Amino acid sequence: MRGIKRRIVTGYGIVILLVILLMEGLFIFAVHQFYLEGAKEALKTRVATSADFFNKYVQAYDLKERAKTILENLPEDEVARVEIIDLRGRVILDSYGIVSGRQVNQPDVALALKGSQAVWSGHQDVTRERVIAVSSPLQDNLSGKMDGVLRYTVSAEPLYAVVRDIIAIAVAVGVAVLLLSFAVSIILANRLIRPVLELTERVKQVARGDFAQRVEYRGDDEVGSLAETFNNMAEALTKNEQLKNDFISSVSHELRTPLTSIKGWSETILTGDLADREETLQGLHVITRETDRLIGMVEELLDFSKIQSGQLSIDFNKVELNHVIHVVHEQLQSLLARQGINFQVSMPQQSMEIWGDAHRLQQVFLNLLDNARKFTQPGGWIEVAVQMRENEIIVQIKDNGAGIPAEDLPYIKDKFYKGKSRKSGSGLGLAICTDIIERHHGSLEITSKEGVGTTAAVTLPLIGTR
Repeated sequence: MRGIKRRIVTGYGIVILLVILLMEGLFIFAVHQFYLEGAKEALKTRVATSADFFNKYVQAYDLKERAKTILENLPEDEVARVEIIDLRGRVILDSYGIVSGRQVNQPDVALALKGSQAVWSGHQDVTRERVIAVSSPLQDNLSGKMDGVLRYTVSAEPLYAVVRDIIAIAVAVGVAVLLLSFAVSIILANRLIRPVLELTERVKQVARGDFAQRVEYRGDDEVGSLAETFNNMAEALTKNEQLKNDFISSVSHELRTPLTSIKGWSETILTGDLADREETLQGLHVITRETDRLIGMVEELLDFSKIQSGQLSIDFNKVELNHVIHVVHEQLQSLLARQGINFQVSMPQQSMEIWGDAHRLQQVFLNLLDNARKFTQPGGWIEVAVQMRENEIIVQIKDNGAGIPAEDLPYIKDKFYKGKSRKSGSGLGLAICTDIIERHHGSLEITSKEGVGTTAAVTLPLIGTR
């Protein structure tokens, strides 16, 4: 395993291991406390009951006589070792029938000799067997003074054996849970990683130029959202690739047409009669016109390239919009008049100042007016209407030309899009205009009805309203 899958499995494994270790530790501690502390409490209760009984009802003149009476009255099934210890800590008698006089130095005896019940667990000195011992003081019922200690000792080995068995079972269960969790984490990691690996492979295919790749939608989650985003991206790339191919085909055609005219008239002039002034002037006029078309197309391509690379410069200054529109009107008035198109401009008399680039704004208005000219027949009209509102200026360029089909209208500002029009152009003009206007913090809206005409509305903010 490597990469994300390894990190997922490792992360899950560490978390699960820590949880299991914590739960196992708490469980083992609880079991240990339950069995051993329970045994101690039970033994303490028995010793306290026995000591209280013997203190009240067993009468004798010395401790040894009382010890015999105590041991004789023990139940037959008593499993604990019972010892009677004198005030010096020596064993007087025990239930094993041994009178050894051995010294008992465990802490429970020392505390019992001070008058309080005490418990001790540890290993026996000789056999090293683990035991639990409880000691309780014995009182002389005649004098009321303490004259010895009653001590019960039981083996803790059976308890530890039970605890070990439970711990072994708990460890086995923990290991099984860990292995199961590890297997589940691998399955989950595979379910998470498989779509990512598939998406990675699809992305590689797209990077090689195969934009037809799609990823199966696997649910309403982050992976599903990623798959949907990839599919949308692939569709957009497919569309852009088609637009690019159409653009290359269109530009090739648009370049071929003026070049063919230029070449044809150049050869005509070179091989013809230069004394024929009319033919020569006609040829030079065509060459000049087609050259201007080529220059316009090349400038559009250069501007678009700058937009794509973020290098299109906008030199912001205080601009008098009246002057910009007046210059545009002067540039196109003669051309439109020769084509038989009525060209009118109406705008307020007061100053209309904005922050912008006069050259770029002029480029926008010329492009929009040139589009209107291409689709307006002789005898038609084009109007530039300027309105001022409180915070903005609206420049409307209207015509009564052919209009734009409804199915093309939503896409006409997309780069490379030309729709069904057979008119010349690269399909970049409106995309460039839109970018320039947006950089001026304005907007470009186009409305049209086929057979009625088109209106392009440019909205720009006045100075101080941005």
